[in-house]
Amino acid sequence: MDFMAILREKLSDFGELITPETNLAAPVPGCGDWTFYDLADHLGQGNRWVVTAVAEGRGDYQGDPAPTNPIELRAWYDESAKAIIESLSVDPQTPAWTFTSQLPRTVGFWQRRRAQETLMHVWDGQDALGTAEPFDPAVAADGIAEVFELFAPRMIKRGLAKEPEVALGVRTTDTDDSWTYGPGTPVAEVSGTASDLLLALWQRKDAEDPALTWTGNWAAGERVLAGPLVP
Repeated sequence: MDFMAILREKLSDFGELITPETNLAAPVPGCGDWTFYDLADHLGQGNRWVVTAVAEGRGDYQGDPAPTNPIELRAWYDESAKAIIESLSVDPQTPAWTFTSQLPRTVGFWQRRRAQETLMHVWDGQDALGTAEPFDPAVAADGIAEVFELFAPRMIKRGLAKEPEVALGVRTTDTDDSWTYGPGTPVAEVSGTASDLLLALWQRKDAEDPALTWTGNWAAGERVLAGPLVP
């Protein structure tokens, strides 16, 4: 999967959401009490954080808050987008600091992570402005895999979630992918499009959303899905 192509596209998509008419105070339903401004600040700061992680091998970057004027905010954000593209447009095996203990610690980790991060936050921005669109199925399926490969184990390691007591099956109806999370044979399965499932794993859709189909022990499966599986 060409993560750099995805990242370029999604960085551009988010930038296009920032116009002189954008309501920066618009709430972002999937991000707690954040406003659109908070979301833009988070994404731009994250871009700069990764640039520092690659260039300087550290993860303690803290920048000044983003401008609050929409025109200045767009320029500030575009600058961060340009910087991260330049930073990550190298051999994926290039060493880099990452926030995970998984090895190897390389630029390739960030190419995937930032592609998926930006993908989700474009959706968040669109959702805040009433224009949310579903994800590309293949990209969303990779996002689901990333949740189970990276974030769910990390949440347990950090003490923010407990090991699931039973297993949940997750199946995409449009890419024919499936995962099992938890011990043993799944006691329940949740299925849907890759886009809807990724949104559910990232708590942008409720377990009861009609876009999702459940079989088996729904209550036990929902407890596994509730995790939390992601930060």
